[in-house]
Amino acid sequence: MSRGLPRVSFRDVGHLDLAIQRSLAAFPPDIDLVVGIPRSGILAAGLFAVHRGIPLADLHGFLEGRVLTAGARLATADHATIDTARRILVLDDSVFSGSAIAKARDLIDAAGLGDRVVYGAVFVVPSATSLVDIHCEIVPPPRVFSWNLMSHSVLERSCLDIDGVLCFDPTDEENDDGPRYREFLENAAPHMRPSRRVHALVTSRLEKYRPETEAWLACHGVEYDELVMLDLPDAETRRALNGHAAFKAEFYAASDAILFIESNAKQAHEIARRSRKPALCTDDGSFHDGLSAPERTLRRQTRRVRMQMRRLRRLSPSRRP
Repeated sequence: MSRGLPRVSFRDVGHLDLAIQRSLAAFPPDIDLVVGIPRSGILAAGLFAVHRGIPLADLHGFLEGRVLTAGARLATADHATIDTARRILVLDDSVFSGSAIAKARDLIDAAGLGDRVVYGAVFVVPSATSLVDIHCEIVPPPRVFSWNLMSHSVLERSCLDIDGVLCFDPTDEENDDGPRYREFLENAAPHMRPSRRVHALVTSRLEKYRPETEAWLACHGVEYDELVMLDLPDAETRRALNGHAAFKAEFYAASDAILFIESNAKQAHEIARRSRKPALCTDDGSFHDGLSAPERTLRRQTRRVRMQMRRLRRLSPSRRP
């Protein structure tokens, strides 16, 4: 049970693109240049530029008078430059505190370019709606985006698997529970490297391999509060029990962690089901919310009502920038 812990909202690049498409009509029709705030805002701005068929710039290039090179179709068309653009959209992927959008606004105003600029974000927290002129979707915290997962503060409240997440899985030949496996543990190729401290690493690796595992984590700069390993005598016993997901879910459910990051889709589903807390699969990008059917229905209905309310607000002329 989640014991009243906050429930994570997850968005991937598909959600980002869909949110932009659904909100295109809310943006002024005369926008003919979009500027992305580095780094993630460039991803959002690129999608917006493709859908509207307009040029794209990054923030620093915009301040220096440069637009990113267009494709062949745009290059032959009569498209706006920074000097000729009627309305310019400065776009970020999300706004939480508003510090990035405020810094961009200060730089643009200092350059004397602010009179033609509209500020927007794809995802905002409820308290940040007034920090931009236009937003696509309100996503309350805590929220996680697939494109910045390994640098997100949510890692400090997350459980992570090791094999398949932090390093690539061993091959069948390497997974011999003997010398080849020890060699793998010492020299495993890194996969995803968290730039923040992780709450707990929860792995089906056997406890007897703790020294090699700790040495590899230290070598690759992975910081964590706790390393939880499976205390069984050998890999044969582990295979016979086949309790990988149950073991991980038991620790996760009893912890204050709010997200489990797992590489195996079946295990991610089972971890979420057993713990009734979210699990994210890095292999296929699937997000398992751990909700019961009634809870999922209620959440879907609430989201639908919020979307309808946003549409009504956008119909009001006073909401237009």
